[in-house]
Amino acid sequence: MAEKTTCQYVERCKGVNGLDKVILREVRGFSAEVYLYGGQVTSWKNEHGEELLFVSNKATFKHLKVINGGVQICFPQFGSHSSLEQCGFARNREWCIDPDPPPFGTSSSNKAFIDLILKHSEEGVKNWPHRYEFRLRVTLGPGGDLMLTSRIRNTNTDGKPFTFTFSYQTYFAISDISEVRVEGLETLDYLDNLKNRERFTEQGDAITFESEVDKIYVSTPTKIAILDHEKKRTFVLRKDGLPDAGKAWW
Repeated sequence: MAEKTTCQYVERCKGVNGLDKVILREVRGFSAEVYLYGGQVTSWKNEHGEELLFVSNKATFKHLKVINGGVQICFPQFGSHSSLEQCGFARNREWCIDPDPPPFGTSSSNKAFIDLILKHSEEGVKNWPHRYEFRLRVTLGPGGDLMLTSRIRNTNTDGKPFTFTFSYQTYFAISDISEVRVEGLETLDYLDNLKNRERFTEQGDAITFESEVDKIYVSTPTKIAILDHEKKRTFVLRKDGLPDAGKAWW
């Protein structure tokens, strides 16, 4: 009976082009799909089967190619502000399932979750000379919440520290961009990537989109809301330990 219950919540199978993926399901009908390639969530559906994440129909599910959409893990850098590849290498590496993970600070009542792990490779150390261990837990809560929890550990044998930047780069499925607004970033400072990262202060009561946008807001609150008026849907983002937030639309 225990084995049958486990399979109800977590299923490992093959995805596009034979890539390994894990499907998380909750009894109320919520689901999520996680590819081991990139440690990437590519689908998150509500109890009505409606897709909440965007993945481009031109996305190529192939090794050495980033899956365009979903929730991308950007590590050890976000953006393109060092000699590393755009947004780091974690999103185009093969992650492994951790069969015996250490305890995470998520609710023990959550049964639909998977623990992934990414470690340095000797080949990779040539491009980024540090040894690390990146643990990622993807959880689908009983109420349909999608939760990502990360732990990054320095495993350099000489104890040498390293610095990194990190992001969950998330593509939400929305209606018309003109019908969307973001609340929670009012009056905050931001870096405008379209203006050489010049610093400005947000002036609007709520953020709307009328042209190309690529901004990083600093020292953001723990709660941000994305309101889609046409779909009558609100995404609420809650975070801990990540001080900044970015938004982009092209």
